[in-house]
Amino acid sequence: MSGCCGPAPENPDRHNPARDVIDPERYRSIFNASFSRSITRRYEKKGLRPVEQRIVDFLAGAGLEGASVLEIGGGAGEIQLELLARGAARSENLELSDSYEADAARLIRRAGMAGRVSRRLGVDLAGTPDAVEPADVVVLHRVVCCYPDYAALLGAAAGHARRAIVFSYPPRNLASRAFVGAGNLMMRVGGRSFRGYMHDPAAMIDVVRSRGLEPAYEWNGWAWRISGAVRTA
Repeated sequence: MSGCCGPAPENPDRHNPARDVIDPERYRSIFNASFSRSITRRYEKKGLRPVEQRIVDFLAGAGLEGASVLEIGGGAGEIQLELLARGAARSENLELSDSYEADAARLIRRAGMAGRVSRRLGVDLAGTPDAVEPADVVVLHRVVCCYPDYAALLGAAAGHARRAIVFSYPPRNLASRAFVGAGNLMMRVGGRSFRGYMHDPAAMIDVVRSRGLEPAYEWNGWAWRISGAVRTA
């Protein structure tokens, strides 16, 4: 799902995740082949975006040599390829949209990483956590804001992280609320079921901490924030 556009529900604090069904088509309609091509072409020409580079740098600082990587909603997998280049041994990508697969295969071949990357479609980690093996580091870039139940998703992700977890999300301020609220309205008018969510950052950190990881990194940008945590128990 890499590339969450960040629209928010009108009242995210009163949102009931139980009303949502995690339907892959909801994500496929937004994160389609055209979206994938735009992301991968930009990466091939210019490399990682600054936010993505900060994610890679944090995990490299936490220790990547021989590490396994699990990325939830990693899109075409550009972050994983950079982590492998920085010393990780292997990566696994969970994706609900199948629109990234052709571009991901091309990037893997280009990077010479065939055999070190596995990709799984249709796996909802929050719904079926036992279907996925733990990994040393877990990444959720622009994903939590696309998922209704942040506690279930982050709880499952943190529970799978043996060393560290890092995730990004939009800031929760007036400007972003106005922007993403308009985005949700456009989705509704266009007949699309996709919605985005602006979850409470402190509450998300509490979920990660409850799984034995302590905050170790925070970065605040105008469009995205990053939180990283390392395992202490």
